[in-house]
Amino acid sequence: MSAPGSRAGGPGSRGSGPGSRASGPGSRASGPGPLALLHTSPLHVPVFEALRDEAHQGLELRHLVVEELLARARSEGPEAVADDVRAVLDRAVADGARAVLCTCSTIGAVAERAAAGVPVLRVDRPMAAAAVAAGPRVVVLAAVHSTLEPTVALVEEEALRAGRRVDVRTVLVDGAWSFFEAGDTDGYARAVAVAADAVTDADAIVLAQASMAPAQHLTTTPTPVLSSPRPGLAAGADVVCAS
Repeated sequence: MSAPGSRAGGPGSRGSGPGSRASGPGSRASGPGPLALLHTSPLHVPVFEALRDEAHQGLELRHLVVEELLARARSEGPEAVADDVRAVLDRAVADGARAVLCTCSTIGAVAERAAAGVPVLRVDRPMAAAAVAAGPRVVVLAAVHSTLEPTVALVEEEALRAGRRVDVRTVLVDGAWSFFEAGDTDGYARAVAVAADAVTDADAIVLAQASMAPAQHLTTTPTPVLSSPRPGLAAGADVVCAS
């Protein structure tokens, strides 16, 4: 079963369609894996490749980029893409993935709920758990509105799991997403960092989208600023190594 416009990466895989991209370069067949990563932007691919090379050498990654999933989820709601997400996951499993990591926070909950036959993780769950551990006052920053509700729900879920009280506030970084869509990742990171530095009365600041991670290194606030790619990939690596 395969979603329209999706393609699974990796040796021997097949697929075609606009708005999708598969990436196999840099994979290491001799180590644990493969771990499939479901992205909604091709800009995430080099980020996770670099993190793999830095901390998880030998982990085979297979990148599935299906950009239209985010576009539809933003306009129609995440549940509108549930069937297509499930189809992409099914294809990844058929191509040999031992786990799937969804790097898009907007559709993360939809992916996580799919019964794919292998573990499906959302990249932002470890970050949410860390935010809850930091204290009850959590501020969620996002560049697209569709990411706010799923991320707030995730933080509250992790708080319930930990038996902690949490007060979650949200900030939409107006105008930041236009930088990202234009390919100006530096301008995007600066806009997010400025918004993070303006936050007061918080125990943790959550950068809701994986794409926001570079802003973490530009902030000057003493409040912990948390991003998802590094802990999310580590969680995925742990799962495939244990399987």
